Amino acid sequence: MLLTAFLALVFCAAVTLLLVSAVAFVQDTRLFSSAPKEARKLLKPRKEELFHGAWTIGRVMMILSVLMILGVGVLSIWDGLRSDYSFRQFFLRFVLIFTIYKAYDMIFFDWFLLCRFHFFQYYFPETAPALRDRRYGFNLKSQLLKLLIIFPAASAIAAWICTQF
Repeated sequence: MLLTAFLALVFCAAVTLLLVSAVAFVQDTRLFSSAPKEARKLLKPRKEELFHGAWTIGRVMMILSVLMILGVGVLSIWDGLRSDYSFRQFFLRFVLIFTIYKAYDMIFFDWFLLCRFHFFQYYFPETAPALRDRRYGFNLKSQLLKLLIIFPAASAIAAWICTQF
């Protein structure tokens, strides 16, 4: 259980690194598919780097983030196989990692970074009118769909696959 909590924290850190690299360094509007629709419509493509080397730094950060996410998956599966986990144990591990991540996403990204800290609006000020006066984040329906249906289903499929070995 301790490893699962640690892996969830690493997963959250990796996704945070991915967000920071995309928004603050790379600034490619194609990377913002999960941003609110209202804000995406107002985005203006950036033709110049924020500073010399920003795109390179951002892409390196993105690669590290993806490697961390893959590492969480590999380590959680490897440890489960090594410990002879049952379907239920794999399922609980995966669903806990996803649930902790989704709670972090909804509280930290949506509520704090977007609505209170205005992180996205700092780098893309043209989106401020669409993001103004929000008390909570965005896409609550899709967030709950992921939390209550998609992530448990994906966890069950992954757990089933892992128990086949």
